[in-house]
Amino acid sequence: MVDVKKRMISNQEWEDIPDEKFKVIGTDDFSGDVIARPKVGYWADAWRRFKENKIALAALCIMVLLLFMVTFGPAISGYNFEQMDTNAINQAPSAEHWFGTDSLGRDLFARVWQAGRVSLAIGIVGAVVASVVGSIYGGIAAYFGGIVDDIMMRIVEILLSIPYLIIVILISVVTDSKSMGTMMLALTLTGWCGIARLVRGQMLQLKSQEFVLAAGALGVSPIKTIMRHMIPNTIGLIIVAITFDIPGYIFSEAFLSYIGLGIQPPNTSWGALASAAQQNFMFYPYQLFFPALMIALTMLSFTLLGDGLRDALDPKLRK
Repeated sequence: MVDVKKRMISNQEWEDIPDEKFKVIGTDDFSGDVIARPKVGYWADAWRRFKENKIALAALCIMVLLLFMVTFGPAISGYNFEQMDTNAINQAPSAEHWFGTDSLGRDLFARVWQAGRVSLAIGIVGAVVASVVGSIYGGIAAYFGGIVDDIMMRIVEILLSIPYLIIVILISVVTDSKSMGTMMLALTLTGWCGIARLVRGQMLQLKSQEFVLAAGALGVSPIKTIMRHMIPNTIGLIIVAITFDIPGYIFSEAFLSYIGLGIQPPNTSWGALASAAQQNFMFYPYQLFFPALMIALTMLSFTLLGDGLRDALDPKLRK
């Protein structure tokens, strides 16, 4: 009890303690508001996870290299892809002609990259157009549902049952043309049906979400709700679908050109080059090797890139 009394300080003694003895701690630096880790958005986190996928990153590098060569390759060779040299017919790859020449003496290096412009243009433009049309169509079907959804999906199933080869032949006969525009029209006429079904399934899940119900309660029009709320929430799925569709369009174009229903001379594509080279494959295999290699690399890179994007854009895998 005595020790306790000795430790007690009177009010007068407390008032005599100078202010310099006191220090305010923890109210001026707002340390309690500091976040332990920086804020990471959806796209930043997706890019971080995509970079961790070395195979997808390598596929992206190959795709960028192919796009660069397709853009600048014909100019690098120093030859016009239509230029013929009768003194350099069927020459093997050399320092003068890096990929050799064809049966008309044209430089294959310039022709391969010129052909890549056509093939990649058909693949990328076709996939983007089909994805835009399919996304809007699937979004409308999912939003309204009921009889509207049933009718729209039956139309999709009918279109999917028609082989695209028949459509290409019919359009070529009707338009009397085998240009790149005709081929794009033929491939995208039913190419959007797959993405329409995919987007519809995703949007059926979003339809019951609170933000969609709130938009409807506030009087937002159905088209605006679909375009501003539902489709943006499926953008990751759409991007992945585009990367998987591009190889399909490139292969379809190559197949059609190979059987003579695609791009016609003097224009060319990878499929057209392969078709022209298969006649002399036994004697000049390099003429078929290079366009076939570009088709394989392009399809492989886009497929691996789509696989990596699918994993990176999946919000369930976010840490």
